Amino acid sequence: MTLTTYHHRDSHILYDDTRLAQPDLPILPAFGEAWLEPDAWAERGLVVGSAPGRGASQFLEIDEHQWVLRPYRRGGMVAKVSRADYLWTGLERTRGFREMRLTRALFEQGLPVPAPVATLVVRHGLSYRAALITERLANSQALAERLAEASPALLADVGATIRRFHDAGLDHVDLNARNLLVSADDKIWLIDFDRCRLRPQGAWRQRNLSRLKRSLERFSPTGARASYDLVIEGYHGAPGTPSR
Repeated sequence: MTLTTYHHRDSHILYDDTRLAQPDLPILPAFGEAWLEPDAWAERGLVVGSAPGRGASQFLEIDEHQWVLRPYRRGGMVAKVSRADYLWTGLERTRGFREMRLTRALFEQGLPVPAPVATLVVRHGLSYRAALITERLANSQALAERLAEASPALLADVGATIRRFHDAGLDHVDLNARNLLVSADDKIWLIDFDRCRLRPQGAWRQRNLSRLKRSLERFSPTGARASYDLVIEGYHGAPGTPSR
């Protein structure tokens, strides 16, 4: 996968030209700020749904393509100042460019991640706004929605999948039951790599797992312990993994 950059005034895009032929196609919103506004896509009849979350991701259908548009949004106390603006410290250090390149690296390793399509960054002086587009995993559900009926085998697969990412060095700082997707054939996928990075092995692995445990407790208070135990069994039972 080769990524291409295109710049127009204060708007910058990094994209896979095998999935997006060109950023100024007539069917798309005008290249630039409009790409960051869900209403601009909806006005063209391209929005077919949305997903819960801080950025309210939009499901797009463009010709034969199904994509997910996720604007970058802040949470916590900083959001009271600005939910969408980030400090500009250089194009390659923007949230969008970093996540796009990381997702591409994971995808090229054969890990179960959605194919990255494009990221758009629009600079406003000392700040910027951004959004990321990835391919949509059709007929998939968040693990959070499957917990009540999840089989032991499925939960073990969740653990084994997480282990694959950890062995590749991925520190997923927001590992939770909404960022793990289950496809129609029960394959496990991982999404949302904002602020994540590849790094040497260390204590971050357990921090990831502890964050997932808290997420399971939130979405399934009564079954969280049993579910987490099955995830951990799968994690430690992954091929090539030393026994506990």
